[in-house]
This record gives sequence, structure tokens and C-alpha cells, in this order.
Amino acid sequence: MLPEHELDPIAINVHSHRILDRLLNENPILAEIMHNARNETEALIGVREWVESEASPQALEFYKSEHTGMKLFESLEWRDYATIRLLDYIDHADMEFVDLNLRGQLAISNPIRMIWLAVTHGTGGARPDFFQDMLMLLQQFSGKYEQKRPDRSEVLKWMERFPSGLDPRIVVLRKENRERIINILIDKIDSKELHSSRFKFEAEMTREQKFERMLEWWDDHRFHLGFAIRDPDLLNEMLGYSLDPDTMDVLYKARDKGIPFFVNPYYLSLLHVRVPHFAIGADLAMRYYVVYSQQLVDEFGHIAAWEKEDEVEPGKPNAAGWILPSSYNIHRRYPDVAILIPDTLGRACGGLCASCQRMYEFQRGNLNFNLHDLLPDETWQEKLDRLMQYFEEDSHLRDILITGGDALMSSDTSLEVILDAVYRMAVKKKKANRKRVDGEKYAELLRVRIGTRLPAYLPQRITPDLVKILAEFKEKASEAGVRQFMIQTHFEAPLEITPEVRRAVRMLNEAGWTLTNQHVFTAAASRRGHAAKLRQVLNDVGILSYYTFSVKGYMENTFNFATNARAVQEQLEEKRLGAIPQEYHERIRELPLEPEIILDNIEALRKESGLPFLATDRNVLNLPAVGKSMTFRVIGITRYGRRILEFNHDRTRSHSPIIDRMGKVVIIESKSIYEYLEQLAAIGEDISEYRGIYGYSIGETEPRLSIYGYPEYDYQVTEEITNLELPA
Repeated sequence: MLPEHELDPIAINVHSHRILDRLLNENPILAEIMHNARNETEALIGVREWVESEASPQALEFYKSEHTGMKLFESLEWRDYATIRLLDYIDHADMEFVDLNLRGQLAISNPIRMIWLAVTHGTGGARPDFFQDMLMLLQQFSGKYEQKRPDRSEVLKWMERFPSGLDPRIVVLRKENRERIINILIDKIDSKELHSSRFKFEAEMTREQKFERMLEWWDDHRFHLGFAIRDPDLLNEMLGYSLDPDTMDVLYKARDKGIPFFVNPYYLSLLHVRVPHFAIGADLAMRYYVVYSQQLVDEFGHIAAWEKEDEVEPGKPNAAGWILPSSYNIHRRYPDVAILIPDTLGRACGGLCASCQRMYEFQRGNLNFNLHDLLPDETWQEKLDRLMQYFEEDSHLRDILITGGDALMSSDTSLEVILDAVYRMAVKKKKANRKRVDGEKYAELLRVRIGTRLPAYLPQRITPDLVKILAEFKEKASEAGVRQFMIQTHFEAPLEITPEVRRAVRMLNEAGWTLTNQHVFTAAASRRGHAAKLRQVLNDVGILSYYTFSVKGYMENTFNFATNARAVQEQLEEKRLGAIPQEYHERIRELPLEPEIILDNIEALRKESGLPFLATDRNVLNLPAVGKSMTFRVIGITRYGRRILEFNHDRTRSHSPIIDRMGKVVIIESKSIYEYLEQLAAIGEDISEYRGIYGYSIGETEPRLSIYGYPEYDYQVTEEITNLELPA
């Protein structure tokens, strides 16, 4: 791809010309400015004067404000979005941005110049994606492109397109899939292509007896991990040879490139082979987690860390300024919470998600699926004690998230060791605080979370023995002052909610743990009604939605990336059906206090309020800096139509003080809205249903519901921040 400055003499194509002609015909004032401007500077001045002369007072106030807030955001009219974007485009004209989608090439935004070049010389090299985005922007500014939010009935109709895994018709299909997979595995074991020291047939067993034994093994999570599919050919065979040649070619290239491949039989049984007429395409959000994209294959080996905290030099503070006892075991962004990644099987997962947020770590080899190599060695206990000492001696840490990989990939024994260490740390921190005066006391442990996708990938992992460990930990940790116990799951699609999942969730709730879900808003998961239906089905089994994440990462994740404009559109047009009235906020806050009956309480609240689901989640993006946010403005656009977003930090929660030095964070999206809509059309979507997407160019982070806030201490925590070292 040519550098930006070498593209100016490139002629625009016929398609671009046609969109440009329409843009000029619809906007005679703009056409006059462009035809009369002798250079790009005159074009910029002319457009600014035109836009400012027609701008509303609230648009100009928002445009000029450093910290806007929800109140000012909600005062904006649809046309104001366009006004602000045009002015931001002019302010950021000719600014250079490092584009890590293109491995560090510089991107330059000057859309007014692109139009002037196209009008004056027919050059600039801008693609139809760019001109379509600009056409919609000018239509929004002129009032021709109006906002039309769907009503309740329309959203409910969209939701009906996506059945859940609890649908009896789906259950029957999964049974067929299970039988097909079991029969293939029997053949592979008999031919010695696959073998296991734990799961093996006795001599002289009949086919029927082997099948019955397989049905017993199906309920054992160790069976699924032991027989996980690691090869494209076996995957295709398990799916009834339904993968097309192009897909297989990508999978072969992924294998040759060294991208790990790991799909367990249970999760594979959830994918459609015999596609039901009532659920065509309903499993795509799951399927695209299993099947890799060409972009991922191309970029593997060149993937840059999205989260800067992943790049840590021993002895030096991370990107947020935190000094860490281990660069591999502790990740930290905020003063109050840190992530613990154990040196156990918890560094692996029950499957590899194609858009994994830690693909950078797989690339470096820090995460893998060599399960035997991940068993903890004799030094792990010593290291764990040192990690817990870090929590104990930190003045503000009050929340520990045990994850990986996947925390529940750890054996029961390993998990029990970790939880016991957490308990002992909480007791010691509480005891040490008795010697400190009010105002100098440290934050004590209030919340313990376990991050896992296994309830979705492999619900058989939730066993009575595991539940007993969790219940016993909750009982003794509660006495040490811990008040919140959460399992943070990662369900991606309504079809992932199966009878096995419902049983697993019930067991975890009965152990006293609240389940919350972090949903990744991939392209397939961003279809109209999909996220709303997922929230509904999660509520049906007793899970609360927590975050809806925009896909993070650069070009490696472009296939699964849904633009942030769509995330805001979904937030304001579909999720609003579950917006919780203020009168129910107190009841929402109390839901985690009784996890054993949380399902009954969710059902009662939905019935009383008339809400199809409880929208307890926030739409956010993990910034490639520090924190999460959906507070952004589109400040530029490349000639390829990819938007340039400027994010501000979420000021509704505590951060490292470093954010005041970092300023705003710029992100260049990896695909244009035009490309995104083409992708949706290719999977059967009617893109006219998404028409309003171009207009969403501003976002504001939603307030956090009190259900996810920390309980108050009965003492004053010190203002001293330990383990923090900011650059001079």
C-alpha cells in the first residue's frame, strides 16, 4: 500500500465519481465553495464559515467543551452530530496519526482536501467508502438524512431471529451433532488415531457399549479437553465436511503460521451442520470464534499489543504507572483492581476465540494449549505468596480478578490453593489495618471475581466438587470482609445458552456467586436484535449483563470488528428497551446480595417493570492506553473511509493519575462503515435496517449502575497511592 503522500495524484474511480456528483448536487453551497476555492486552504475556510453560520448553540457548546458529560450529550439533536464532526474534521486537517492497522504507517485526515482534489483534479485516491461516508454526513447536516429510531415492536421482531440454545428444536439438533461427533471419535479411537490414558475402551466392547460409554464421558469436562480438535481436517470431518474450500485454505495457513487451534467437542456440537430454516445464520457469532480469518493469518507474527499494560519491562512501571511484582502474573490499570493470571492450567482456555484480546500473548508464546506444560511447578506457591503480598501491601487494591487464559481451566486443587491464598491475604490486610489510624488505613479486599468462558465453552466444568470449593471460600472470605463474589462469564450468542449452561449457572448461584457477562460486540454479534436477545436469554438463566465490548485489536481482528458507530446505535436504539427506570435501581443494586434466588428476583423485576431484559451493561471499548470508555468524537476519516476516533477517559471511575498526562486517545478503526455494511449484507442482513449508522459519530460513556459499585468502608482510606511511579 502506497504511503499517504503518494496517493494525492491517484485518480478516483467511477464509483467514487458518481457518489461525489450526488454529494455536490445535493449541497449546492458546498459545490460553490469547492469550485471557487483556489486551494485547499480556501476550501477549508469556506466550509468552516458555512457550517458555523448554520450551527445550533448546543452544537457549538458541545464542540468547544473539553469535558462534555451526559447532560450536554443528551441535549444534542441529530443534525448537531454532523455539525460537530465537520468542525472537528477541519480542526484536525492534515494531522498525522500512526496507523497500527497498517503496521505503523502514517494516516492523514483531511476530508475537505480530498473533496477539493476530487472536484478540481479528479484525484486524491479516495475510495467510494470515503465518499459514501461524506455523502451521509452532508445529508445529516442538511436535514435530508433523518434519525428514525425503531419502536419496541420492531426491536422485538429483530430479537426473534435468534433462537436460544434452550429452544427444544435446537436441543434436538445438538443431539444429532453430538451423536455424529461421538461416532467419529469412536472410529478415531478404534483406529488409534486418537488415544487417551484416561478415556479408553475395554477389549471386546460392542459399538453400542462404546457409544453408551461415550455418552457418560460427554459429561466429563476432562474428556472434552483431552479430545479437543487441534487440526483443520478433523474439524471439517466433525462438522460433516461442511466447511468450504476457501475456509479450509485459511485454516491450513493458520496452522502453518503457528496459530493455536483448540475446539472442544461440546462446543463444536453447538454449530449448525443441518441448518434449520428458522435459525439460518444464527450461529455465526459462534462460528466466527472458531474459524479464523485471512486477516488474522496475515497479521499473526506482526500483532502489536493493544493494551499497553501488556508490554512490561521487569522493574519498570507499566503504561498506567503501576509497579508490578510480575509482568506475567499481574495486569493492572486502575487503583482499585488488578488481574491475577496464575501459573497453572488457567493460562489456557477451553477454546481459542478468533478475536481473543490476548492474541498478542499467544503470538509471544506466553499463552498456549500445551496443557501438560502449563502444570504449576514447585516454585508457584512461593510466587503466589509474593503476589498476594503485593495485594496486601497496596493502599488502594480492593478487587482481585482471577483470570487467564481462563481461571476455571485450573484444576480444583490449583484453584483451591489460589483462593486460599486470597483468603489469607484478605485476613492479613484486615489485621494490618487495625494498627493504622483513620485516614491512613488501606483498602481491604471487598470483591473477588473469577473470569471464565467455560460456562459457555464447557459447562461440564461446573461440578459439585468445584461448587463446594467456591461455596467454602465464600463462607470464610465473607468473614474476612469480602462482600462481593462474581463469576464473570463471556457468552457471545443466545445459542450458547443451553440446558447444560442453565444447570451450571444454577449450581454457581447456589454456591453464592453472582454471574455477570462480558459480551464482545463482533460483526456477527452486532446484527440487529442479537445483543438484545442475548441479554434476554442471559436473564432467563440468572446472568446479568456487565459489559458490551467493542472488538479491540488492529487489522488482525478486522473481520470480527463492528464499528463503534454501530455500538452506539445498538446502545441507543436496541438496548434502550431494557433501560431500567430509576424507581428500580435500588432493587437492581440488591440482586447480588441473594445469588441463590437471583433468577427469581430477575424474573419478578422484569415482569413488574415490563422490560424484556435488564440492560445492566455498559457499551465500552478497552482503550489502547488506560481504562475503558465510549466517550469519543469522530475527528477524522482516511481516504479509505476508515474513521479516526478521539476518545476521552471515563471520568465516572477512579483511574491512575497518569490519564491526566496522557490526554485523549486516538484510534483508527480497521474497517469503514461501508465495508461493515457490505459484510452484513454478505451474511444475509438487510442493510436498510442499519441506515442510521452513519450518523452516530459521538459517544458518551454510560453511568455505571450501583449494582457494580464497591461497598463503602466504615473508615477513611488513605490518599497515599502505593506501587505507583509516574514519569517525571
